[in-house]
Amino acid sequence: MGDAFSALGVSVPLLLAQIVNFAVLLIILRFTLYKPVLRMLDDRKQRIAEGLNAAEIARREAASAQANIQAQLEAARKEGQEIVANAQAIANRIEAESREQAAREREAALEKARNEIQLERDRAIAELRREFAAITVAAAEKVINQSLDQQAHQRIIEETLAESRFSGN
Repeated sequence: MGDAFSALGVSVPLLLAQIVNFAVLLIILRFTLYKPVLRMLDDRKQRIAEGLNAAEIARREAASAQANIQAQLEAARKEGQEIVANAQAIANRIEAESREQAAREREAALEKARNEIQLERDRAIAELRREFAAITVAAAEKVINQSLDQQAHQRIIEETLAESRFSGN
């Protein structure tokens, strides 16, 4: 076998020395370079996994926060709508109360005006009666050229007014 290697130009002792050197080099590299590189790659892999986990947690928290914000916005929107509805109901109630108050005031003013008209009418009728009585007395004095006493005069006026159209009106 040595001849076959020598025919190929390979020296067996040199080949064995290179194999031993290569094995020693592999052992040295394994402890000095391979394990630290693997440890570094494992650390990096772990940091990447932690980063991905943190990103996933952050995404979930963001989604949860977004859902909370949406819920709060919806609650605020509903509350705003309720406030507007309540304000509108209050405005409608105030408007209705104002209309009712205005109607009551208008009715009271109308009743007051009717009462004042009635009082003025009664005063005018009383004044007309007095004037009528004075005119009647003056005419009667002229006709009979004598003065009637006050009681007889009042009785005649009352009888005349009772028979006239001024009696009830």
